[in-house]
Parts: sequence; C-alpha cells; structure tokens
Amino acid sequence: MAWKLLDLSQEIYQGMSIFPMHQNTFIMTNMTHDENRAKTKSKTLGFSARNLLISEHCGTHTDAIWEYEPSGPTIDKMSLEYFWGSAICLDLSHVKVERFITPKDLEDAMRKSNQQIEKGDIVLLYTGHYDRNFNTDKWQTSYTGLNKDAAEWLAKKGVVNIGVDAPAIDHPDDLDFSGHYICGKYNMTNTENLCNLHLLINKRFLFFGLPLKIRDGSGSPIRAVALIEE
Repeated sequence: MAWKLLDLSQEIYQGMSIFPMHQNTFIMTNMTHDENRAKTKSKTLGFSARNLLISEHCGTHTDAIWEYEPSGPTIDKMSLEYFWGSAICLDLSHVKVERFITPKDLEDAMRKSNQQIEKGDIVLLYTGHYDRNFNTDKWQTSYTGLNKDAAEWLAKKGVVNIGVDAPAIDHPDDLDFSGHYICGKYNMTNTENLCNLHLLINKRFLFFGLPLKIRDGSGSPIRAVALIEE
C-alpha cells in the first residue's frame, strides 16, 4: 500500500491577506547568522532566527470552540480528535457566491461523491474560492458559505470539524455567523483558509490539522495535510 501526503496549507508571510479584525502578519529578523557568530565568537557557524507577530487565526487555521461559545473549551483544552481523523471532501464549487450553501446542496454533493458521513468525520468543502480568487480583492469579500440549516445538517450527521477553502465557513453577508453559531451549539470546530481541495474531491482520506498548544487560545495556525492512498 502506497500513501501520498498532500499539503492543504497556505503560506504565512508578511503582507498576506488577513480576515478583517485580526492582527496583520509581521515577520522580523531577530538575529542574522553573522550577528550571532559575532556575538558567540564561534569559529564554525552562526544561528539565525526571526520573530513572528501573527493572529491565532492567521492563514490556514482552526478555531477553538471558545472563540464563538464562551462556555466552550479553548484550543489547548480541546481533544486532538477534533483535528485529525477520517475525512471526506465534497464538491460545492457550483454554488454561486451570491447564495448560501443549503442542505440540498450538501445532499446532492454527498450523492455524487458516493460517500457516507460517519460519526466523528471531518468534512472539507471545496468551493473553488481559493482557486478562483486567492490574492485578489475578492478573497475576503466574495465567497459562499453555509446557511444555518446546512451547518446543522452536518452537525446532526456527527461531523466534528468543517473545513473550507475560503476565509470562513459563513457567507460574508451572514452577520448571524450561522456556521460558527452551529459549531458552538454542537461543540464542533472548523478549519478555514485551506487550499488544494480540488485534489480531494469525492475522496476519503486521513486529515491532519493539529493546532499549537496555545494556553487559553481562541484558535491556532495549522499545517493541514491529507494522507491518501495511491
């Protein structure tokens, strides 16, 4: 049996697009190789390092339930079962940005995928937004998202983590933040700013998106990957 690892993570860099209200990314040089070598007086090598100023919701990241439900756990107190496990990817790329993803959209996508959602699954939603609009002025403003009924449809199937190739699982026009509201109601997490989901459409695979163990964290950047059988 051969396995292949697919990278589903966006690059972190100064100047990257950040969801409104979150900290912009700054990367500063702490010490160069030459500066370190001069400081240590080493005759063999110097060490270099940089400092990061980033949001807990920078780039490809996962949310703590506490972010949207104050009675829920912070990222360091959540079970790792939320962040890795068996996953499927559904194709919602036909849903126009003007409308929300509905339960019917999910049902149709499930039928076309020939997959079934099992309790404890992670479900990734391929909307095509990353492929069409990353690094454009539409990235943070023009994408589809789950309506309340669609998010609850996934929750009632036993999904523990909803992932998407867009800045949020909610539609930009949804000031009720229905996807996050349902995640809070059902103790689910979500993973945002994924990429390369076109490689996983209608497949079952192992997903890994482990967060940093940030004390009292509202979320964490992750290195999201999929492990698939070839």
